[in-house]
Amino acid sequence: MFKYLEPGKIFSITSKAPKYVLFLFIIILSIGLTEALVLSPEDYKQSHSVRIMYVHVPAAWISLGIFSSMTLLSVIGYIFKIQNFFLISKSLAPSGLVFNIIALVTGSIWGKPTWGTWWAWDARITSMLILSLFFVMYLVAWRIYENNDKIFKVTTIITILGIINVPIIKYSVDWWNTLHQPGSFSVTEKPAMPSEMWLPLLVMALGFYCFAAFVVLLRMRAEILQREMHARWVMQWITERRVA
Repeated sequence: MFKYLEPGKIFSITSKAPKYVLFLFIIILSIGLTEALVLSPEDYKQSHSVRIMYVHVPAAWISLGIFSSMTLLSVIGYIFKIQNFFLISKSLAPSGLVFNIIALVTGSIWGKPTWGTWWAWDARITSMLILSLFFVMYLVAWRIYENNDKIFKVTTIITILGIINVPIIKYSVDWWNTLHQPGSFSVTEKPAMPSEMWLPLLVMALGFYCFAAFVVLLRMRAEILQREMHARWVMQWITERRVA
C-alpha cells in the first residue's frame, strides 16, 4: 500500500483522476440542483428560503470532514514520519476553508428571513467561525515554516487543538439553547424531513465532495511538482511534455 504514497505514484494518480472526478461532479451537481431548486417542495414555515439548505448544509459537512481528515493525516504522519500525509493534509486545507466560509455566508443569508438577523453569536455559528480561524492558522503556519522541519509539529498541534472544536460544533445545538435548529440527520433515527428534501440534500453533498476531491487532486499535483522539481522523474516528465 505504501508504494502508492511515493511522490511519483501520487503524481500519476493526480494526473489521471481529476478528469473523471470532474465529470462525476458535473453529472451529480446537475441532478442535485434540479432536485433542490425545481423538484423539492418548499418548507411550510420557511417557504423557498429553505433551498439555501442545499448549499449550506453540505458545505458545513465537508468543512468538518476535511478538518477531521487533516487531523488524522497529520497525527499519523507525525507519528510514523510519513511526509506525504502532510502533503495531502496541506492540499485539503484551502478547500476546507472555502467550504467553511460558504457555510458561514449561506448560514447568514438563511438566518435573515428565518431569525430576523444576519448574524447572531449563536453557539453553532460561533464554533464554525472558530473552525475557520483554525483553517487560517494552519495555512499561515505553512507560509511561515514551509522550509523548516518545525512545520510538521506545528501543523499537527494546530489540527489537534482544532479538532476539539468539531464535536462542539456537532453537539452545540443539543448542549445549549441556541437559535440554530437541531440536526436533521442521526445514525440511529430517521431523518427529520421528508425524502423529497433529504435525498436532494445528499445528492448535493455528494456533488460537493466530488468538487472538493477535484480541487484537492489538482493541488496535490502542483505541490508534488514544486517539491520534487529536481527529481529525475519530474525532469523526464517535463521533457516528454515539451516533446509532445
